[in-house]
Amino acid sequence: MSPATGRTLRPPLKVALAEPVSALPRGERLAYEPKFDGHRMLVFKLDGVAVLQARSGRIVTAAFPDLAEAALALPDGTVVDGEVVIWTGGRIDFAAVQRRAAATTSRAGILARRMPASYAAFDLLAEGGTDLRPAPYERRRERLTALLGPLGPPLQPVPMTTDPELATTWYETLTASGIEGLVVKHLGQPYRAGARDWRKLRHTDVHDAAVVGFTGPADRPAALVLVLPDDDAPVVSSPLPPALRTAAAGMLAGHGTEDPAGRATGGATAMAIGVGEVPFRAVAPGLAAEVERGTTRHSVVTVLRLRDDAINQV
Repeated sequence: MSPATGRTLRPPLKVALAEPVSALPRGERLAYEPKFDGHRMLVFKLDGVAVLQARSGRIVTAAFPDLAEAALALPDGTVVDGEVVIWTGGRIDFAAVQRRAAATTSRAGILARRMPASYAAFDLLAEGGTDLRPAPYERRRERLTALLGPLGPPLQPVPMTTDPELATTWYETLTASGIEGLVVKHLGQPYRAGARDWRKLRHTDVHDAAVVGFTGPADRPAALVLVLPDDDAPVVSSPLPPALRTAAAGMLAGHGTEDPAGRATGGATAMAIGVGEVPFRAVAPGLAAEVERGTTRHSVVTVLRLRDDAINQV
């Protein structure tokens, strides 16, 4: 299918998705990319202005001024899909990414200097105002590398291979740097927003998640409200066991709330599986937890432990 001409792509746009698999897919005309443990983002360069959009559709340009400035080097009419990542000690730090995403405009510049972001681009949705989503992946990939290659960091294309043996090597050796698995695409596929045409193979369903709030009283939280990798919509964990409630109360002390009782006020809500949207009490960014989740986006999230190496506040 040929690229589409006509109306310029503008935010908000829905992104393509991936279906979890338990074994590495093999077959003709498959491409393999490392799966970065970051924050999904679309980058637009429109009418001389850079606009950054999270997966949810929220505009997050102000939170990432370093990436917005870098995106000004892109030609007008460009739309790129990828992941924001931050490297800490040679490893991808998802909690740092979420802290950047939650920054106020006044603090965004400070955090950008302290924790500069990188952008791991894996698809090109538009170039020169032409919608490339109907084009096959191999064509989009070719244009992506031609576009970003001369620019260099912080905007870079992710590695890609059509060799399943090399992909297996990546899968087995890159975990130490925070690569959580592989994404598999067919070279002939178009980019279908909202469709799970891609496949993702993870090492484990255990991940770091950013703690953005809690339910219940501050001195004994019932559950944590979390932002998971590759998404920015907060979700409520399963109920915390007694030991974790005590630990969470200590971790949350000083991070929380205008209301000393920690009651959920102010209109913030998050999705609780089987319940729907529930109110929660927000906390300052910079806290993290190790969690286990199911293999679908809307699965129960269980907190395994609280991270004791939360990012220092600026």
